[in-house]
Amino acid sequence: MKPVFGECITTMDELTELRSVIGHPSKLAEQKVIPSIDEHCRSFIGKSPFLIMATANDSGSCDASPRGDAPGFVHVLDEHHLLIPERPGNRRMDSIQNILSNPRIGLLFLIPGLEETLRINGKAVITRDQKLLEPLAVNGRVPLLGIGVEVEECYVHCAKSCKRSGIWDFETWLAKEELPSIPHMLADHAKRASLTVTEIQDLLQESYTKRLY
Repeated sequence: MKPVFGECITTMDELTELRSVIGHPSKLAEQKVIPSIDEHCRSFIGKSPFLIMATANDSGSCDASPRGDAPGFVHVLDEHHLLIPERPGNRRMDSIQNILSNPRIGLLFLIPGLEETLRINGKAVITRDQKLLEPLAVNGRVPLLGIGVEVEECYVHCAKSCKRSGIWDFETWLAKEELPSIPHMLADHAKRASLTVTEIQDLLQESYTKRLY
């Protein structure tokens, strides 16, 4: 890696030194991890309309992908297993390809207005079992695939990042005219596609209105 980051800590041998700077976790932080989905986690997942899915391929290249739907769109099958519907997207299949080469997965569940989040780590598979997928149907459309997760760790993440960011405080939100223009971004990033800003805007609108499920 280029030396742009200056003095870096690069080995586990330096972990002790790093601990002298960062400190040690509290007893609560150390003991809060549980190995299964209890009634509190089940309730949290049932109220969450949005999660971020972290995966990596067998060479270690990472990806974080958003997933969202009506609250409770992730189905808890039992205390050790949950199922995430694979809704229509951009067809890149980044997460799916990663899971096929490396099953490790991390999930971050969010509930709007709640500053604490729920983290779940485990192993994932891709399923096309219709009996499992049928309960995930929306508007009569059953997802073609689902991401099944075998849960190994569940724990609450504290609210500090949300408090610092003010993410749920609408008074901190940018005015609509100040937001990034996604059609302009895509037009510049995908120049080889030879699409105009207007064409991209129309494609996005068509996708958002006709191909959510």
